[in-house]
Amino acid sequence: MKKTGLLASMLAALCISTAPSAQSQELYWATSGFFGPFNIQGLIPTFPQAKDITIPVSMWILKHPKGLVVFDTGNNVAISDGMDNCKKYWAAGNCDFLKPSQKRSDVIDAQLQKLGFKVDDVKVVISSHSHLDHAGNIGMFPKAIHIMQKKELYQGWWPEKFQGREPNGSFVLNDMNAARGYNFFEIEGDYDLFGDGSVKIISTPGHTLGHQSLKIKLPQTGTVILTQDAIWMQENADGYVAGLNYSVKDWTDSANKLKMMRDIEGAKLLFAHDAPQFDKMGNRWHK
Repeated sequence: MKKTGLLASMLAALCISTAPSAQSQELYWATSGFFGPFNIQGLIPTFPQAKDITIPVSMWILKHPKGLVVFDTGNNVAISDGMDNCKKYWAAGNCDFLKPSQKRSDVIDAQLQKLGFKVDDVKVVISSHSHLDHAGNIGMFPKAIHIMQKKELYQGWWPEKFQGREPNGSFVLNDMNAARGYNFFEIEGDYDLFGDGSVKIISTPGHTLGHQSLKIKLPQTGTVILTQDAIWMQENADGYVAGLNYSVKDWTDSANKLKMMRDIEGAKLLFAHDAPQFDKMGNRWHK
């Protein structure tokens, strides 16, 4: 009986020690402007009918007791405020197709300032992957610890030839070069960010070689999974495979992995580029 009582006490202490993080963290959903309108089939070739969509470029700010976290930094600040600026930094074809509407006030540093933070307040920057609309402003965070899958760093600086190696293409070399000397935690696989189960990085390769998503336990909202480009939008979750993938098989496996987590754990999937979902839940805090 004494051993049983001791075990119960230890388990209770463990619950007490891990509870505060999950009970006090808050998540803000921002967007780095919008892309579009353009035909959805340009992103999802498997979608059966043409329709124009305008989509958010999701970024996330997490207030955690152990430090401020940013998940994805959006489009580079240089493309703000007009097509002329976009074509000076991105390939003209990307500007013409994506039609970014980013204003200077949409950029991650301005989003932080709006919420009462500075870039130097950020302890951790997690990048889902190294594409132009997700790692565009990692250079703004010289004091943060940057977390990426180790193979995604290789991907960002030297993508496979079929993915395009133009320095201003889907992987923008200047985005990566701006942070080349920063402090990177190069992980391989899943990782419990603060060691308490409240924030977990989930490896979801397929869209790129080292794509990763984020699972967060919120006290009121419950468990949410920030899919980013593992599942771009609801149409992908419905079974229409996204384009622009490193591996269709790996992308499908990762999408199914996240959907199984949703079904088993009762988690909510929050997509990076889903306009109806962002209209309902974006530009506000979630507790």
